[in-house]
Amino acid sequence: MQFPTAEGEQLRGAALETVRQALETGEPLSGTAGFAGAIDEMLVRDVLGREPLYVEAVTNSPEWAFSPELLDNPELVSAGSVVHDDGTTEQQWALPDPEPTTDHQDAIATVRDAVLTSVREPDSEGLAIAFSGGVDSAVVAAGVPDAPCYVAGFEGCHDVEAAREAADLLDRDLRVVAFDHEDIVRAVPEIVRATGRSNPMDVQIALPLYFTAEQAAADGFDRLAVGQGADELFGGYRKVVNPGEDHRVEADTVRGATREVVSTLPEQLPRDVLTLRAAGAEPVAPLLHDRVVDAALRLPPELLATEDGRKIGLRHAVEGVVPDPVRRAEKKAVQYGTYAARELDRLARQAGFKKRMDDHVGQYIDQLVAES
Repeated sequence: MQFPTAEGEQLRGAALETVRQALETGEPLSGTAGFAGAIDEMLVRDVLGREPLYVEAVTNSPEWAFSPELLDNPELVSAGSVVHDDGTTEQQWALPDPEPTTDHQDAIATVRDAVLTSVREPDSEGLAIAFSGGVDSAVVAAGVPDAPCYVAGFEGCHDVEAAREAADLLDRDLRVVAFDHEDIVRAVPEIVRATGRSNPMDVQIALPLYFTAEQAAADGFDRLAVGQGADELFGGYRKVVNPGEDHRVEADTVRGATREVVSTLPEQLPRDVLTLRAAGAEPVAPLLHDRVVDAALRLPPELLATEDGRKIGLRHAVEGVVPDPVRRAEKKAVQYGTYAARELDRLARQAGFKKRMDDHVGQYIDQLVAES
C-alpha cells in the first residue's frame, strides 16, 4: 500500500532528514516543534502530537490527511507512532521520563534558556500574538516585541481586562476582538467542521481562538503565536497540586500528575491547530518546542505546583522578562475567562435547550451544525 500525497504536502513541521534521523535513533525530542505526514512509505506523528494527522478508518485504506474534514471516516493517528504501508501501526517514540534536576537554580536556568530561545526564534513578519494577559502569552509576546497582540472575548470579561492591564505594563499594541451571539452562531458550525468535534468543551475552548485568528488574518497576519502547552508542561492546573486527593487524576505525585496532564496534549492540540487554520492563521507554539518540553520534564515537583502557586519554575524563569504583576498573575481557563462557555450556554437555553435536558449545550451545537 502506498500513501498518496495529501493536500499537496507530504510532511509538516520538520525537514525530511530531521524526521529520518529521529526514526533511525528513536529520539523522541529531536529538536523540532512537532511534525506529521508521509515519509519513506510510512506515516509519522511526533511524540506530543503537535501536528494533527488522520487516516481513513477503513482497513488498508491508503487515504490520509492533515484535516479530518477531508476524509469520510477520519481517525486520529496516535502520537509518537508510525503507520506502515501495510496498514499496521507501531509506537515509535515515547515521551522521556528523566530524573528531576535537584539543583533548583540549574533547573530554572535551563527552563529560562529553553523558553527565551524558543519565543525569540519566530520571524515577526506576518506574526500576531494571541494574548490573554497571563504569563504564558506574555513571555511569547516578549519574544517578538514588534508583533501586535490580540485578545478575544465578550466586553467586560476577565481575559480582556487582564490583557489590557498586561499590555499596558508591557507597552504593547493590543487589539480587542469583541464577539457576540451572532458571531458564536456563525462560528460554531465552522469549528465543528474543521475539527471534527462537537462536544461543548472543545467548542467553548475553540471559539475565542477562532475569533482571535480570524481578526488577525483579516488584518493581514497569516501566523498566530500562542502559549499552548505551558499549563500542561509546567504544572498550571489545580488538579496537580494535591493529586492524591483529586479524583481528576490517577497519579498520586505532582510529577506523575503533571505527566498525566502532558499526555492529554496529543488529543487537545489538533482542536487548537485546526481551529486556527480554519480561521486563516497558521499556529506558532514556541512553548511546545522540544527544548522547552525537555526542560519542563526535568523540573522537580516543588518547581511545578504547590499550595502556594503553580507554574513555579516557569514564573521564576521569566523574571526580568515579564513584569512581575503579569508573571505572578493567575488566569481563568479560556472558555470561562472570555465568557465563551457562559454565552454558548445562554444561547442554548434561549433556543429551548434547558439545563435539565441531557447535554443541552451539545444538542444546541448539533442543531446549529444541522442548520448551517
